[in-house]
Amino acid sequence: MKDSELQFDRTCHVLYSRPCKRQIQGKIALHYPQEQREEIWERVQRQYIDGLSDWRTDLGGTKNFHNGVGGTYDCIALMSYYTVCEEVTSLTEIEEMEGELFLPAFRKLRFADCNKRFWKRLMYQAFASSRKKCGRWGDYQMSVAPYEADKPIYYEFTACPVAEFARQHGLLKVMPALCNPDYKAMELIHAKLVRTTTCANGCKCDYTVCGDRDEYAKAHPEYVDEQGYRRNW
Repeated sequence: MKDSELQFDRTCHVLYSRPCKRQIQGKIALHYPQEQREEIWERVQRQYIDGLSDWRTDLGGTKNFHNGVGGTYDCIALMSYYTVCEEVTSLTEIEEMEGELFLPAFRKLRFADCNKRFWKRLMYQAFASSRKKCGRWGDYQMSVAPYEADKPIYYEFTACPVAEFARQHGLLKVMPALCNPDYKAMELIHAKLVRTTTCANGCKCDYTVCGDRDEYAKAHPEYVDEQGYRRNW
């Protein structure tokens, strides 16, 4: 089915991104014989629009930066793929797919080193800017603690549409695969994420961010919990 033929309200929702479509079709090609691939892809498309049929309509459409590559709607598409192809896919594969969508921007910043005050300050400013954008849409409810040069950066989300969608559609088990790439993103800029909960397995998604050589990171070792979330003590 052509993307243009999909029936959903395009005044408030957006289509999955082209990179996301390529990711999903690539995995379908990996798991299914040629004669089944178009049928499976159409099932994923129908699952996607079915998910949007009872979904909130206030997320800003194309104007909201969270709805781009690797963002809210791509996560919904990956959950649609998981729902249709659960027998052949895995959470490891979903995490890999989300990483391929979400991480390219951070790979371009490999030269950044958040152990240095200049880059740490710049990173804080980026988080503060994101908070203002979140305030415009009211989707990801975000707060950022005041900057302190000698302490880690701290911010948190107390609402996440992706977690909300997963909860509404019985897909919370997929959330570790969508949340874990946050750790890799920070590693790419020589930072360390320390997190204890997310909006999917707690009441907030907390981000304590420091340089990867910071003593704070060493004092809060990482582990993977029974649900598959990367977390810290």
